[in-house]
Amino acid sequence: MQYWLFKSEPNAWGWDDQVKKADAGEEWDGVRNYQARNFMRQMKLGDRGFFYHSVNEKRIVGIVEICAEIHPDSTTDDPRWECVDIKAVKSVERPVTLDEIKAEPRLSYMILVKNSRLSVQPVTAEEWRIVCAMAGVTP
Repeated sequence: MQYWLFKSEPNAWGWDDQVKKADAGEEWDGVRNYQARNFMRQMKLGDRGFFYHSVNEKRIVGIVEICAEIHPDSTTDDPRWECVDIKAVKSVERPVTLDEIKAEPRLSYMILVKNSRLSVQPVTAEEWRIVCAMAGVTP
């Protein structure tokens, strides 16, 4: 299993919106960055990810699962852009802020710390375990 982080502006698509989609999930559409798209090409069914509220909140608020592998992004006719579908698995017990992640020395190499603008990014298994512990959830 691989681990990921998905960033979204909560006023555009927030955790509550994701939860309402239930097991049907939702396309992670609108990504127009080649590196983020390429990460989605690596995702497999069942991979897990953190759902991160960006902009003002800057915190991990939930855990999602890949429920459909890479396919054309329905929001464009441009064949370069693809996406996966994700579904909510559970809310975290305690949201983990970007400041808390930056303050944790074991997470100093996490992409979120090094490249906070990338909307889809990998998370190592060790980073996953550490953040889950900080969030009060079982990895």
